Amino acid sequence: MPPLPALLAPSLLACDFTRLASEIEAVRAAEYLHVDVMDGLFVPNISFGFPVLEAARRVRDHLNSGQVLDVHLMIERPERYLHEFAAAGADSMTVHVEATPHVHRCVQTIRELGKRAGVVLNPGTPLEVLRPLLDSVDLILIMSVNPGFGGQSFLPQTYQRVRTVRGWLDEAGSPALLEVDGGVSAANARQLAEAGATALVAGSSVFGPDGAAAGLARLRSALA
Repeated sequence: MPPLPALLAPSLLACDFTRLASEIEAVRAAEYLHVDVMDGLFVPNISFGFPVLEAARRVRDHLNSGQVLDVHLMIERPERYLHEFAAAGADSMTVHVEATPHVHRCVQTIRELGKRAGVVLNPGTPLEVLRPLLDSVDLILIMSVNPGFGGQSFLPQTYQRVRTVRGWLDEAGSPALLEVDGGVSAANARQLAEAGATALVAGSSVFGPDGAAAGLARLRSALA
C-alpha cells in the first residue's frame, strides 16, 4: 500500500479562463496541473489545445513552481499530435486505450520525446487491457466518470478498479503513478488513496466559489 498523501493535480478545465494566471498561481502548491484536451470526437465536448497549454506553461515557468503539466488527451488517434503537445509544454501525456489501435506505439513515442507516458481507461473498459502495458508506462489513469464533461458524479466501482490495478503494479514492481480522474473531492480523496491511488485529479472541487487555494487545502486536509 503506497503512503498517504497522494499527489494532487487540479484540472484546469474547471478554472476561470479569464483569470488563468491567477488560478494557476492559487494552486501552485499542487504537484501537477492537469490539462484536459477534448476533440469533440472521442468525447462529446471540445475544450482547448496548444495555445492554452502554452499559456499554462508560461505561467508555471514564471511562478517557478516546478509543477508537472499533466496532459490528458481525450482525442481520436492521439499519435497525430504527440510532437506538437510535447513542443507546447506537456511534461506528461496520457492517451486512451480506446482512442487508438496503436496505444503501445503512442507510449513509445511519448517516451522518445522525453516525456512521461501514461494510458487511460474509461469506466466501462476492462482492466485486463492494461496487462501488456504495465512495464511500459509511467502513469495509469483510471477514469471515475465517463469522460467529456466536468462536474460529474463519482462512480463508486472505481475503488475496486483502483485496488486491482494497485495490486498489479505492486506485483510487477512498477513505480508508475496510479491516477484517478472524475468526481474527486474531499469526500472520497482519502478512500481513493487508501485503495492505492497515488495521484488525484480534481476540477470543480478545487476551483469552487471560495477559491482554488481553499479547494486545494480541503483535499490536503482530507488526505492528512
